[in-house]
Amino acid sequence: MEIKVPVLPESVADATIATWHVKTGEAVTRDQVLVDIETDKVVLEVVAQADGVMGDIIHDTGATVTAEEVIGNMEAGGAPAAKAESKSDDKATDKPAATADAKVESSKDEASDDALSPSVRRLIAEKGLDASKVKGSGKNGRVTKEDVEKFLASAPAKAATAPAAVSAVTGERTQKRVPMTRLRKTIASRLLQAKNSTAMLTTFNEVNMKPIMSLRKQYQETFEKRHGIRLGFMSFYVKAVTEALKRYPEVNAAIDGDDIVYHNYFDISIAISTPRGLVTPVLRDCDKMNLAEIEQAIKTLALKGRDGKLTMDDLTGGNFTITNGGVFGSLMSTPIINPPQSAILGMHAIQDRVMVVDGKMEILPMMYLALSYDHRIIDGKESVGFLVTIKELLEDPTRILLDI
Repeated sequence: MEIKVPVLPESVADATIATWHVKTGEAVTRDQVLVDIETDKVVLEVVAQADGVMGDIIHDTGATVTAEEVIGNMEAGGAPAAKAESKSDDKATDKPAATADAKVESSKDEASDDALSPSVRRLIAEKGLDASKVKGSGKNGRVTKEDVEKFLASAPAKAATAPAAVSAVTGERTQKRVPMTRLRKTIASRLLQAKNSTAMLTTFNEVNMKPIMSLRKQYQETFEKRHGIRLGFMSFYVKAVTEALKRYPEVNAAIDGDDIVYHNYFDISIAISTPRGLVTPVLRDCDKMNLAEIEQAIKTLALKGRDGKLTMDDLTGGNFTITNGGVFGSLMSTPIINPPQSAILGMHAIQDRVMVVDGKMEILPMMYLALSYDHRIIDGKESVGFLVTIKELLEDPTRILLDI
C-alpha cells in the first residue's frame, strides 16, 4: 500500500516532509497519523488507510515533495507485525541479555526523537535540549510542548546544555543555525512584497474603550449563557470595520494591474499567532454575522491555527485585515499590508490615560488605532475618514446596532 502526498492546493507547487511519526517495521492502526507534510501555509496530515505494518520510508524528514508523490509504503494486515515481533524475540534470545537491552533502549530513544511535531522540535532546538531525554506523554510516546516545559522546570541545568549543532565561538558564547520553515519563508516574502510594491502609509487615531468595556461588563454573563461563548473585543472591532468598509469602498478594494477591483462582500482576515508563525484566516460575509457568530468563528479559527488544522480555504481571500498586537502588550505599531489587500488595521493595548473631557481631566481606558494603507488607491481623506468612523462606532457601540 503506497503512502502518497495529498493533492496540494492549486497555488502550492510543492511541500516539505515535516515529521514522520512511525518507523519501518512499526505496527500502525487505521487513521493513525503517519506523517506531517508542511506547505507554505498549512500542515497536512497523512493517515494510515488500514491496520498494518510500516514499510520503507522513501523520502525522509526535510525532503521536498510534490502532489501525489509516493513517499513511503506499508503492508496492510496484522500478520506481518506478529512476524516481525517473533523474529525480534528470536534474535533477542540468541544474543546476550545486555545486547537485547541495549537494542530496546536504542529503539526507545529513536522513537522519542521521532515523535516530535514541528513546533515541539523547534522548542527543543531553541532550548538546546536532547530530545531523547524528554519523556513523551502523548499518543505512542509522542512528546508534547507540556512535556518539554515540565522537563525544563525539573532540570534547569540540563535545559541550558547546548545541542551538538551549536558551534562554540569563545568561552560560553554560542550560536546556532536553524533552517527557516516554509511558512516563515512565505511570511518573509510577502512582507517584502508589501513594502516594495505598495505606496504604504500609516495614519493613527485613538479610541476611548470605556463604553464597550462597560457594555461587556453589564451583559457578559447574560451573553455567555445565551450564546455559549464569551463576549470579547474582536467582535466589536469586526463589526465596526465592516460598517466602515461599507462607507469607504476604496478601502475594501484592490489593485489588479491597471484596474481597481471593488468588492461587494466583506471578508475580513484576522491575524492569529500560531506555533508555526503568523497566519491570517478569513471571516467570510461579516456583514451577515452577529456578535456571537463572529466570536464563535474567531475561536474556531484560533483553535484550528493552534493545532495546525487550518485549510487553504480558511486562508484564501480576505479584503481587509485586522491585527491585534495589544494582546502581546504593544502600545503602538505600523502594521504591514497583507497583499493584495489595500489596508490593514492595527489594534493595540488598552491603557488608562489622563484625557480632557468637557474641559475636565478624566482617567479613561484608551487605545491607539493604526491604519496602514496603499496610497495608490486610498487617499488621505478616505483613510482618515475610515479610521474616524471606526473610532466613532467603538466609542458609541449603539451605532453598530442602530446602523447609524
